Amino acid sequence: MPNFISEDQIEKAAIALLKNTYGYRTLNCYTSDVENPNDKSGRAGKQEVVFSHILKARAVKFNPAIPESVIDQAIEKLTARRFAMSPILAGKEVYGLIRDGIPVQYENPEGRTEHGMVTVIDFNHPKENDFLAVTQLWIQGDRYPRRPDILIYVNGLPLVFMELKNSNVNVRNAYDDNLINYKHDIPLLFHYNAFCVLSNALETRIGSSTAGFGHFFNWLRPDDETEKVDRKSIETQGASLERLIHGLFPKERLLDYVENFVLYYKDSAKIVAQNHQFIGVNKAIESFRQRDGKKGRLGVFWHTQGSGKSFSMIFLSRKVFHKFTGNYTFVIVTDREDLDGQIYRNFLDTGAVSKNEAARPKDSAEMRDFLGRNMRLVFTLIHKFRFARGQAYPKLSDRNDIIVIVDEAHRTQYAALAENMRKGLPNAQYFAFTGTPLLGRERKTNAWFGDYVSEYNFVQSIDDGATVPLFYQKRVPEVLIQNENLSDEFYQILEDENLDEKAQEKLEKEFATEMEVIKRDDRLDTIAKDMVTHFPSRGYLGKGMVISIDKFTCVKMFDKVQFFWKAEIKNLVGQIGKAQNESLKQRLQKKLDYMRAVEMAVVISEDAGEEERFAKQHLDIKPHRLKINAFDENGHDIEYRFKDPLDPLQLVFVCAMWLTGFDAPTVSTLYIDKPMKDHTLMQTIARANRVTSHTVAGVSKANGEVVDYYGVFRNMRKALSDYALEDDKEPGKETETPVQINPTSSPCWMMRFRKARLFVIQKGFT
Repeated sequence: MPNFISEDQIEKAAIALLKNTYGYRTLNCYTSDVENPNDKSGRAGKQEVVFSHILKARAVKFNPAIPESVIDQAIEKLTARRFAMSPILAGKEVYGLIRDGIPVQYENPEGRTEHGMVTVIDFNHPKENDFLAVTQLWIQGDRYPRRPDILIYVNGLPLVFMELKNSNVNVRNAYDDNLINYKHDIPLLFHYNAFCVLSNALETRIGSSTAGFGHFFNWLRPDDETEKVDRKSIETQGASLERLIHGLFPKERLLDYVENFVLYYKDSAKIVAQNHQFIGVNKAIESFRQRDGKKGRLGVFWHTQGSGKSFSMIFLSRKVFHKFTGNYTFVIVTDREDLDGQIYRNFLDTGAVSKNEAARPKDSAEMRDFLGRNMRLVFTLIHKFRFARGQAYPKLSDRNDIIVIVDEAHRTQYAALAENMRKGLPNAQYFAFTGTPLLGRERKTNAWFGDYVSEYNFVQSIDDGATVPLFYQKRVPEVLIQNENLSDEFYQILEDENLDEKAQEKLEKEFATEMEVIKRDDRLDTIAKDMVTHFPSRGYLGKGMVISIDKFTCVKMFDKVQFFWKAEIKNLVGQIGKAQNESLKQRLQKKLDYMRAVEMAVVISEDAGEEERFAKQHLDIKPHRLKINAFDENGHDIEYRFKDPLDPLQLVFVCAMWLTGFDAPTVSTLYIDKPMKDHTLMQTIARANRVTSHTVAGVSKANGEVVDYYGVFRNMRKALSDYALEDDKEPGKETETPVQINPTSSPCWMMRFRKARLFVIQKGFT
């Protein structure tokens, strides 16, 4: 049990560390009377949050060629109140002025108009700036005065907010009881805020001012994302805030973080980099800086699924554009249309690139054109590098300032298409971004991309709270199929949703027995019934995905689940009418209301001639296709709707779409009835491991759930061993799987639970 540490002790230790180790100035602004103006802050009034005298002095120092009167106007623009703007838009505008400078126009001594930028922070020379740790500063809001525990000022601007609690108080209280109130009462402070820190010494969280508590994260690794941390020791010693300060508050790191690792997403949220992203992206930047002699192999960026790889790509490209001189072009390569579209939208939605700076070529000719025009970002599929057999692939560009990021690189990136990409861009610099170590643990990627430049595995992400734990269930043992003799070819065919005629014929002929067993009607009925029992009875009623073996089975499962779902609704209505116990009646009514509100959809890609093909299977694809292609009254497509936590679209039936690179944080349950293994299985189960602050009926998402109807457990254990654990584990040594078996999946447990529940209800207890 850790010793008690008071809030005052935590504050004093943090201030001492900032002062003695990292050279911050410190200022205690305590006054016994809130109204006392003599708090040594130098402000004209208690409602002010900027230390204007420090800001002015630094701005004059950094901009010697600009008249002081013009600098005054720039500072006035920066510190304007922005009453008419939303807090998020006000923060975005202020951040842009701090990061990029304040544009000004003035007349020089010769009478000519000059255009310039007033710099308020010298990001290139950290020691030229003023770092000040301020405690006990009263700030007068419109209604109440508030006093943050610690504020970190850089050149008079309050960039970091710290709220501390006694060690026996849950750190969540700092969010619920303080940060939320402070944002409401002194919103001006958060116009300048880059990030917030919450700590009780045993646990420290960092996040943006717009984030829910679920998106405040640990920062336990100061220098190396692969460091194995002893969380219990850190908690016992009360050292969590100390580790954060060592990791993020050296002056050069703090300015790097503020300048390059803060994003505004869709003008609705601010995103700040997590511990592993900050370290990993900077390792990639260092590899890029030392690219000479690497022959274009800049490294493999292995960060597990759900840990924010697409945002790491944005942080990386944004920093290269901002800090390196040159006309660089990033080429982002994926192997799926939906993945390509998602990454493209993320770049646009964060303002990392504008539409006129980004391109999505339809073929190699357009690719050559875009690269010749020095577009900043080019998004393409690896398949666009397909070329006539026997012909040499043409050179697209011999530029050496093209940076290629190959996302989720696996088998296609090692065949002819990848060779064509190399021939077309022979002098480019190559990174591989992946959630799984490519081709298992054999490190065959070295020849293509170099060694790992950053590693952050499945277990670390759960331990850090970057992703939630996953629990495994096999709920209906009688439907499990455990065929361990399936060929790799069978798995590879199933990975491709859009099978051509030849592949479909091979699947139906060579693997007819396996397909027949999986798709047997009575078996699918059993699974559908179980899903109807399970889905409305979960603790966290998040969204769900049903993964079937092919498109036909997706539609068939939708029909079956709908049939049993409607039957269960009818059954609930009858039970409610007969229920004598009011508590039972309320529970049944709650379940009924939920089931009536749930909307379901089939999500599969479109094929030419699909209506005829489905009709031969006695299935109708037309209503599903209309729904997949439809937009709602707000102009939102089906993907947007499924990602929206409040949308009634709760359950989707898929076979390959949305299983890689698809990020819907409220997905909490996966129903797998498809042979899967290796990276494909890892990608799939990671759909349920995202963190979300969204609660359902007051219940938070504490974990994801994998319900196995096929029998993928053995393959999952192997995939986790290959792709999820530390890379240096001893060969042959058993390691505890990071996906835990859910004890409630035991039939005996379920029987005991149901008997106990019935007993309680019969006795009239609620």
